[in-house]
Amino acid sequence: MNITRRGLGAAGLALGATPFTGARPAIAANEAYPSGPVRVVIPFAPGGSADVFGRMIAEHLGREFGKPFVCENVGGAGSTLGIGQVARAAPDGQTIGLGSISGLSIIPAFGNVPITYKVDDFLLLGQITTIPNVLAVNPKTVQARSVAEFIAWAKANPGKATYGTPGVGTSQHLAAELFQAMTGTSMVHVPYRGSGPMVVDLLSGSIDLSFDNIPLLLPYVADKRLVLLGSATRERPDFDRSLPAIAETLPGFEAVAWHGFFLPKGTSPEIAGRLSQAIIAFMKQPATIARFAELGATAYSSTPAEFTAFVKQETQRWGQLIAERKIQPS
Repeated sequence: MNITRRGLGAAGLALGATPFTGARPAIAANEAYPSGPVRVVIPFAPGGSADVFGRMIAEHLGREFGKPFVCENVGGAGSTLGIGQVARAAPDGQTIGLGSISGLSIIPAFGNVPITYKVDDFLLLGQITTIPNVLAVNPKTVQARSVAEFIAWAKANPGKATYGTPGVGTSQHLAAELFQAMTGTSMVHVPYRGSGPMVVDLLSGSIDLSFDNIPLLLPYVADKRLVLLGSATRERPDFDRSLPAIAETLPGFEAVAWHGFFLPKGTSPEIAGRLSQAIIAFMKQPATIARFAELGATAYSSTPAEFTAFVKQETQRWGQLIAERKIQPS
């Protein structure tokens, strides 16, 4: 397969912490911002796409604002652990979060999950990525070399295939659920605390496959340690036009990932506006667009209003699949 360097444009869930209920004073609009290092919560383990893109933007914000924007990986519970920490942070702009489709749309769509936040608890700053999920298999444990061959094998071996995800309720998890629903197959879910540790087991053959984000997988596809069978995009992806879209075999199949930044509700509009403008400006830079494409993603630069509407739309879409499949959060 010819992998080009262009991109397309993105554990149980019970949390031990209790929701913050006390009053939290917001920073005054005329105070200098930031007052010190800013904590950037990335709610996944190191090494995944959220970590890569989050750190790139944090470095830019540090240069823009003249203070360090320090990334902290808080993985677990399908990303809700880290997001919950941001929800309980003081609304002074000194803590910002990087959210994804899982923590901002899919997991809240479960409805009965004991997470310590609601999306309405946040000021959404803007979407930054859309990232293809791809069906990647370990060629030593899965002999299929096309989506059709894999479906035939999975049907002949119900419950044999094991698929890894970075957690319950992630886009990778729901992509596999959608795939099973549309093909009538049955596979075993193996959740991890992030894509990094999941890929280690995929490479070793401890699990068979994953519907994971493409950026982390590209090096292993290039050296043939993993094989891509299809892309979970509507059409063939820009990063490799020779890779079929899964929708060519399963019409209507689509399951992409995305990321965006947010603040605790109550943060001053001035701080939120300055951060949003800085992020949007960075995402529009040709060098940013090129770098994200090289890593297999599309750089986005949506406004807070556009991102808010998009998150609600995604929550409704995946909530319907959750209800139809009777998917349990843990």
